[in-house]
Amino acid sequence: MEFRPLGRTSESIPEIGMGTWGMGGGMHADSSRDSEAVEALKLGLDLGMTHVDTAEMYGAGHSEEVVAKALEDWGKPVFVASKVSPSHFAYEDLLRSARQSLDRLERKQMDLYQLHWPNPRIPLTQTMKAMERLVRDGLVRYIGVSNFSVAQMREAQAALSKEEIVSNQAEYSPVDRGVEEEILPYCEREKLTLIAYSPLGQGRVVRGQGGPFKVLDEIAARLGKSRSQVGLNWLLQHESVVVIPKASDKQHVRENAGASGWSLSAKDSRAIDSAFQ
Repeated sequence: MEFRPLGRTSESIPEIGMGTWGMGGGMHADSSRDSEAVEALKLGLDLGMTHVDTAEMYGAGHSEEVVAKALEDWGKPVFVASKVSPSHFAYEDLLRSARQSLDRLERKQMDLYQLHWPNPRIPLTQTMKAMERLVRDGLVRYIGVSNFSVAQMREAQAALSKEEIVSNQAEYSPVDRGVEEEILPYCEREKLTLIAYSPLGQGRVVRGQGGPFKVLDEIAARLGKSRSQVGLNWLLQHESVVVIPKASDKQHVRENAGASGWSLSAKDSRAIDSAFQ
């Protein structure tokens, strides 16, 4: 597994991590498939995908408990990230949410704490003051945002007095390239990490037929890779990008991990770029 710098920090994180949306339930807790999720996460850790991303919103907090279960016997470092819901951006609410997430994760500190979506109803100065308090108190190491525009990233950074935003988590895949217009170039210029969620387009890259998907298949067949591995590796041509695909199936976990450690040729990258314009 290859590693990349996190923002401007001295921290390195795997270029392929693991997302957990749907593990432990959707918007409500569901423990019916916990054992499958835990085993998938454990396998991912074994394969080097030691960046695990979750959120208090996932499974109404139960996703964080699933992550804790997967990590309980893991004796090596793991980069654990979670996200606070926009409805909890007020100062005291955010501090409370962070402590509750830490309790569910069974950890004393989160490596990365992210604002899940923008909330214009609560002043960012108040929100970021709480985030800096968490860093100062040793409960959070790094501050990130998620689904923020360039203007919102600038506003969030301006609201911080000492700390720096290290990342923006955004949807990015061959079939959803909206970040390429402004967000990705900004992250590259400012040395922020773009954490790409749904990097396989919520399954569309795997299930798509004909057209641009034929290009993926032709490249995959020639390289002895799968379509999803080619799709993930194409995103990683941008040095500021890391990806966090979610997989509960062990075969898919192995497949995701296999997208690291090699690079598409410039010719193949251009062919994919053109196919998915």
